[in-house]
Amino acid sequence: MFKRDARFRFQCQSKVQSGLMTSANYGILLSIFAVLAMTGLSAQNSGTTHSAVAFSDASGMYSFEREGEFVQITIEQPAPKRDVAKPLSVTGFISRYADTDSDRGAFLDYFISKGSLDGDKIVFTTKTVHGIFYEFNGTIARGAAITKDKDGYYEIRGTLTQNTVGPDKTASPRTREITMKLYPDVDNETPKK
Repeated sequence: MFKRDARFRFQCQSKVQSGLMTSANYGILLSIFAVLAMTGLSAQNSGTTHSAVAFSDASGMYSFEREGEFVQITIEQPAPKRDVAKPLSVTGFISRYADTDSDRGAFLDYFISKGSLDGDKIVFTTKTVHGIFYEFNGTIARGAAITKDKDGYYEIRGTLTQNTVGPDKTASPRTREITMKLYPDVDNETPKK
């Protein structure tokens, strides 16, 4: 009877210990998942900086609203030791046909007075020309083209606001969604085989 009790206690203890082992394994697994999740979050947070650097080569000429109109976007190249929290500067201009009766058909350039690229978010505002200025708020993304020598390697999508300044100095906004596609880089075309 004593041996039977000892064996019974041993079996119970091993079952209890195996239950504790399972709990310990779960604890270890939960710890590993927690560490992996935190690592993933920090990678996502730092991803904004990397994507800003990734889009720093998106400078170029983009389509605008009508055939013949375009937007020239120049993105500041990141310095090796720049503040990663600071967005990249965006300069350039919108070149488009005039709409007013006095200069209809003429080509006007609206230079960007301030602009920035923060991650994939791009915003800019132009100077006023003939009572009109533009504001843009959107994102930049890779387009369908596989190489830069094709139309649409990068696309800038977002809201374009055309502000018409009246005689009383108030702006009348007209907003619309727009997609601007990067024109092919003809200066750096890859040679055909």
